Amino acid sequence: MKTALVTGAARGIGLATAKELAQDGWKLALLDRDTDALADAALALPEALMIDADVSKPEDVARSVAVVTQAFGQLDGLVNNAGVADFGPIRDTTFERWRRVMETNLDGPFLMTQAFTDLLAADGGGAVVNITSISGLRASTLRVAYGTSKAALAQLTLQQAAELGELGIRVNAVAPGPVATKLAMAVHTQDIIDAYHDALPLNRYGKEEEIAAAITFLLSDKASFITGQILAADGGFEATGIGLPSLRT
Repeated sequence: MKTALVTGAARGIGLATAKELAQDGWKLALLDRDTDALADAALALPEALMIDADVSKPEDVARSVAVVTQAFGQLDGLVNNAGVADFGPIRDTTFERWRRVMETNLDGPFLMTQAFTDLLAADGGGAVVNITSISGLRASTLRVAYGTSKAALAQLTLQQAAELGELGIRVNAVAPGPVATKLAMAVHTQDIIDAYHDALPLNRYGKEEEIAAAITFLLSDKASFITGQILAADGGFEATGIGLPSLRT
């Protein structure tokens, strides 16, 4: 039975991915620093191993390796999904806010992948999927820290793929576009929702389950010759660039 560790797994895309993997027969570890949300996730996936940890803290990462090693003795898949969103003008983004985003969105995937490399390589090579964002592929206002962290994570994905491939470890990334998570729907105004619908060729937000399906594919043996790729699961948002709805026919 294959085993996977999903970070930021207590809700949203992380939890949807864990559920998808569970349906495919994977043995799971769910990691999150939100203790209460992790307890709720345990109700949905009672057979999964729950790890209360922060991916930005090296001591927590080391403890997670010990827990997974003792429980599973192997690791076939790692999903670096844990992330922090902080939106605001450049002039209002303090260094503390900048670092808070970077330490989770960029330091976390670096620390986790590095720490779990031996386990991932032990059985002929596993797979890593980093969760970037469409904001790492195209710039927009109010995302100086978030967008930069995700662009850097996309490059980290390539670096990891180039080096860890020698160990049989595949590393790819999924870059979600607008997704109808509870958090997004709580903060997006109707004007924002309408604007996204106009900008997306598919004219709708994505679903958590659709992003989870892309992640699950990249972890699976069906993607055995795919590494170093950034898959934009975004309804065509990145492909179209900036377009004016009034010019559509």
